[in-house]
Amino acid sequence: MSSRLVLVIGDLHIPDRALDIPSKFKKLLTPGKIGQTLCLGNLTDKPTYEYLRGLSPDLKIVRGIYDVDAHSLPLSQVVTHGSLRIGFMEGFTAVGREEADLLLAEANKLDVDVLCWGGTHRFDAYEYGDKFFVNPGSATGAMSIGWQADNEEVVPSFCLMDVQGISLTLYVYQLRKDASGVESVGVEKVTFTKSLLGGT
Repeated sequence: MSSRLVLVIGDLHIPDRALDIPSKFKKLLTPGKIGQTLCLGNLTDKPTYEYLRGLSPDLKIVRGIYDVDAHSLPLSQVVTHGSLRIGFMEGFTAVGREEADLLLAEANKLDVDVLCWGGTHRFDAYEYGDKFFVNPGSATGAMSIGWQADNEEVVPSFCLMDVQGISLTLYVYQLRKDASGVESVGVEKVTFTKSLLGGT
């Protein structure tokens, strides 16, 4: 049986704002472990596309605002894993990328249980309105224009989802630096179970 792991990654901006995906992440992201990749846009270069394609031949991509040569890519897509419908988009099409009610409206429009969005370069995950919302952040730690506070450092991050039936376990990988500048990868786990009672 192939892997159930779904890689959620975005806001790479290579080579415009970052040189590459951090090597500590590349050591974790190896072919054969990932069943599908959802790329939330701002891929911006062919070598990174080829790298992601090598991780999982089932690569789904949506267009980001900086994917200027990718007019044929859709603005959003929906995939199904287990009993969960998962929608994903870059976020520039959403009026308020950080407004929970607007993201809930987008999830309802796409008729999904889980909505992954990008564009803010900052990891976020929460439940709202019987839906689960995931922003994987920027896998490269590329700076964001207009979505971060002054002096806020972008922490490189990506997510892996393991879906089983109506449940999803989200593993968040973040590359942090300690006070002496030593990098290490931290992993957090967040879980979500689809409500069988419907919306409230």
